[in-house]
Amino acid sequence: MMGLRTLKPSDGFSDLAPGLELVPFMEHVDRRSVSHKAVPPSHGVTSTDGHTESVVYQDIHIFYYMWYGNPKFDGKFVHWDHVMVPHWDPKISASYPKGRHSPPEDIGSSFYPELGPYSSRDPNVLEEHMKQLKEAAIGVLVLAWFPPGMADDNGEPTDDLVPLILDAAHAYNIKVAFHIQPYKGRNDNTVHDNIKYIIDKYGSHASFYTYKTSVGRTLPLFYIYDSYLTPPESWANLLTTSGSHSIRNTPYDSVFIALLVEESHKQDILSAGFDGMYTYFASNGFSFGSSHQNWKAIKTFCDTNNLMFIPSVGPGYIDTSIRPWNNHNTRNRVNGKYYETALQAALTVRPEIVSITSFNEWHEGTQIEKSTPKKTLARLYLDYIPHEPHLYLELTRKWALHFNKEKEQWLM
Repeated sequence: MMGLRTLKPSDGFSDLAPGLELVPFMEHVDRRSVSHKAVPPSHGVTSTDGHTESVVYQDIHIFYYMWYGNPKFDGKFVHWDHVMVPHWDPKISASYPKGRHSPPEDIGSSFYPELGPYSSRDPNVLEEHMKQLKEAAIGVLVLAWFPPGMADDNGEPTDDLVPLILDAAHAYNIKVAFHIQPYKGRNDNTVHDNIKYIIDKYGSHASFYTYKTSVGRTLPLFYIYDSYLTPPESWANLLTTSGSHSIRNTPYDSVFIALLVEESHKQDILSAGFDGMYTYFASNGFSFGSSHQNWKAIKTFCDTNNLMFIPSVGPGYIDTSIRPWNNHNTRNRVNGKYYETALQAALTVRPEIVSITSFNEWHEGTQIEKSTPKKTLARLYLDYIPHEPHLYLELTRKWALHFNKEKEQWLM
């Protein structure tokens, strides 16, 4: 979930437009020689029914949230009743509503899920989510994870749900990676413990995602959200071979991907010993990292320093149901055009992996999960009309296929 800050003109993108023009499929891409990081296309994994429609691609990752609850499964609504976050300036905050949402009619989202305000513990919901991921050809679900007994400010602990998600994903040949969230007290030592815990407990599951590196090693891959909150010299204790408690060349060695927000983070990520960077935010222009116009330079920096660049794309952004004062960061979906523009921008820099924000971050309106039109006495929700609820699943599949065809061309 986005950690908001106020953008300043010095950030260099304060007047950046979201970029809504659709570029023809890769028409003008420079066929330069492939970088040393290039790898063969991700071979699609076909489900047991053998149909082409069942192919999923492990170079398409999507951020997934298991923090939702409802009375039937959890005894109460969780996250759907999200608080309306006050602005940090009391004068501005006074102009906006406060309090909590009241599900099921009033939820903390500008869209309404086709499944209603569901519980992440509902096996039927998990099954439907895996079907939708398969429909979108997505091969890797990246699970927002907190250590046992911990949660975000609006949630409940969810580590006990991980086995259910691994099992549900396995039935659809989908892999599961972990997105380590910024829990209270997180540092290089606690993350070391987290990695050991995750690998020891879940690493032997058939759905646990591993990545084949350029030197042929097969390792787990972890995304570290808000990695910049910990100083690079602290991360280096864990992530460099000379670190005081280095994880390198141990049974727990992994591929670690840091969040790039500001331009200065590039050098911090390199010196910290991370293996790559991702951009997460679906709001083009919100940060240096999330601005499409900067991706070419970021990719060049990563190639030069033997790092992986994983751009993050999203279908749009609107979080005014939980941050009523933040409408300036809203990005209209334009019936799918915003999403396709982002996907085009990502493919232009020839990444190994593309990440999608998100499958179901409903609070920030970045979801590609099926939505349904809904109107109540008090609220009119946004929807995907004039298109069907599966619009963004279809677009994702189209671009996943295109991405993997393009990869074959890059290697020629």
